[in-house]
Amino acid sequence: MSGTFFQRADGSPKTVIVTGGAAGIGAQTIRTFHDHGCNVVIADLPLAKDAAEKLISSLSNPDRALYHPTNIVEWSDMQALFRETKKKFQQVDIVVANAGMMESTGFYEFEEDGNGELKEPTGAYKVIDVNLKGTMNSKDGARGSITLIASTSGYFGGTGVVSYVASKHGVVGLCRASQLKANEFSIRVNVVAPFFTPTYITGEYSEMWKERGLPANTTEDVANAVVDTSTTPERKGHSVLVASKQVREIETVRTSLMQQWMGEEIAHVMAEGGKFFNDIGGYPLPKPRV
Repeated sequence: MSGTFFQRADGSPKTVIVTGGAAGIGAQTIRTFHDHGCNVVIADLPLAKDAAEKLISSLSNPDRALYHPTNIVEWSDMQALFRETKKKFQQVDIVVANAGMMESTGFYEFEEDGNGELKEPTGAYKVIDVNLKGTMNSKDGARGSITLIASTSGYFGGTGVVSYVASKHGVVGLCRASQLKANEFSIRVNVVAPFFTPTYITGEYSEMWKERGLPANTTEDVANAVVDTSTTPERKGHSVLVASKQVREIETVRTSLMQQWMGEEIAHVMAEGGKFFNDIGGYPLPKPRV
């Protein structure tokens, strides 16, 4: 890939923020962007400070790297992240909304409180907050590229991991719903959807997966797809599936098969509805109820 994709118009290096950048896919994405000459910013929780600093010290030019303690659910943290990044590197060119988590208790593993009633599933709600709200927070109005990390779980739901699957479907929906304004603001918003990748959240079954001989991504596979998606000008509203060594754009394929999927008549109705909203400049939002 040409070095020009990693440089600003004035020849200076582009600056990349990666949320959840201290470990796993995020850390490898930091390494890969840095290897291409970019400034890199690790946005991760305070508990990841040692890992983030170790990662920075391993880079060939630590001066082109920054760690910022960040809880992506907290708006003030995100404001500080973008503010400090611009203070050090002048501007933000690429954001990779990678931070995420999976529930530790099944949504349907009902627990009762002391009165024999169901407990509120706060753990499930935290997953939605981090994976969806936190991803929605990963913007500051700058021009450039935003790559949202979803999952094949954003298209399928058979694992039964309710909050994670629902949140990743939300991330895919976020990308779709952002395209009109993204084009208006000259921002490219895309999704990378990895299949099974050995990381912390897959740790409970990674060995069994390997023993069965099933294909798996490496963090390098996913990071390369993220870097390519983030820097390719033609990528707009795309969803890039990464499955082992296979990389395929699936969102435009889904769109092209709409008529076959829904039937010609319904597909026509849906297309006309979409054209209507485009013609009037978007969906008119209802006034708040008093």
